Amino acid sequence: MYKNDEKQIMIPDDFFLPFGGKLNKENRWVKLANIIPWWEFEDKYKENFKPSCTGEKAFSVRAALGTLIIKTKLGISDEETVNQIAENPYLQYFLGFPKFKEELPFASSLITHFRKRFSADILNEVNEKIALADKTDKKDDNDNLPPTSGGNASQDEDGVNCKKSGKLILDATCTPADIQYPTDTRLLNEAREKLEEIIDILHKPERGKKKKARTYRQKAHESYIAFTKLRKPKLAVIRKMRGKLLRYIRRDLKIVEALAERNKLELLNRRQYKNLLVIQELYWQQLEMYENRQYRKEDRIVSISQPHVRPIVRGKASASVELGAKLSVSVVDGFIFCEKLEWDAYNEGNTLVDSLERYKEKYGFYPEAVLADKIYRTKDNRNYCKERGIRLSGSKLGRSSEDEKKEAKKQAYQDSRERNEVEGKFGTGKRKFTMDCIMAKLKKTSETVIVLNLLVLNLEKRLRLLLYKFLIKYFCSVDLVY
Repeated sequence: MYKNDEKQIMIPDDFFLPFGGKLNKENRWVKLANIIPWWEFEDKYKENFKPSCTGEKAFSVRAALGTLIIKTKLGISDEETVNQIAENPYLQYFLGFPKFKEELPFASSLITHFRKRFSADILNEVNEKIALADKTDKKDDNDNLPPTSGGNASQDEDGVNCKKSGKLILDATCTPADIQYPTDTRLLNEAREKLEEIIDILHKPERGKKKKARTYRQKAHESYIAFTKLRKPKLAVIRKMRGKLLRYIRRDLKIVEALAERNKLELLNRRQYKNLLVIQELYWQQLEMYENRQYRKEDRIVSISQPHVRPIVRGKASASVELGAKLSVSVVDGFIFCEKLEWDAYNEGNTLVDSLERYKEKYGFYPEAVLADKIYRTKDNRNYCKERGIRLSGSKLGRSSEDEKKEAKKQAYQDSRERNEVEGKFGTGKRKFTMDCIMAKLKKTSETVIVLNLLVLNLEKRLRLLLYKFLIKYFCSVDLVY
């Protein structure tokens, strides 16, 4: 059961403290609570619950989303998040509680359900509301421009004669998932162990009635342990081990198929049934690579527990391949937005056009310039920006004079300095928050955690702007003495 209550404004003075005193209105959590428009997302959050008047009252959208923000901002575990909330009155006010309580507000396992209730799309809306809070009254009305005739798109519709303002910074990164670096032998051995667990469960109703089929698990385990103790096994030894494990898995899959005909697969829980489906696909992928002597495969499974994770080739010095989702972002006026989030590798240069159109939709006009690296400077993107009078960073095609080269070099240096802002956002998200290791296991909750990092980055920006406005107001009202 869910009841709307976020439209009721609660000021810090109304928060009851059993030990006396009042909350400090300048505290960061008090300011953050006033920045986020909780009530605007209550209807979408309400869709997670059945329309019933019975049952225990669910936690509000402010309590659920606020808990996720606290966890991401502090970079702590679910258990520690609940403990911090129980010990800190400012965190309880941030979550919308009317008074301070010393006991735990809820079980730490409930945070998992909070993550499931907020999709990446909803969090992107929250992120845009926060980032564009002071831009709603600054949009230009381009409908007053005189239309042009003709069958093709007019110049005004293409944005050539429209006002342009601001700069759009584009870049992409990988958000690594919390999985062990995959090798073929490790994946196959893990699949073998999980199949043996499934065989034990399916054979349980026949225990004492029918002899269980042999899986040779002890022999397979000893063989794999001996292999792992080799410091630098040769390719022939690795291939031999892969072949052994594939044969063990083939045997186990046949046993599971025979047991499923006599006993229903309903004996398996959801996790085990999902593992069985993933292992079947993993077996055929690994068998095809083994027979063809290949080491690459499209949509290759690199984790049984997280089959949605894909290897992303980045070509970085620290890691040439990262395992996780690929994230394309844009930065405007210090605020970061999610442009595309996919688990399969893609060319981020293809997102430039969509990013420009979203920029126009949000602000009412195109940017003056797009600051991006070399992969965005394709021929189609150059022509698209040229038709709309948008400057795309980087050197122009064709020959140029010495004066133009000097000017282009100076402009490129300035663009590279400004483009460092997006690299700083990635660094802050990965070092200070949780973008460097996504601990969520499901595809949906992992996307939620990734977008939450962008949301917290923008909240940090909002807090800095509030501090800046306060300092400006203070120093303007005080007579300076020299």
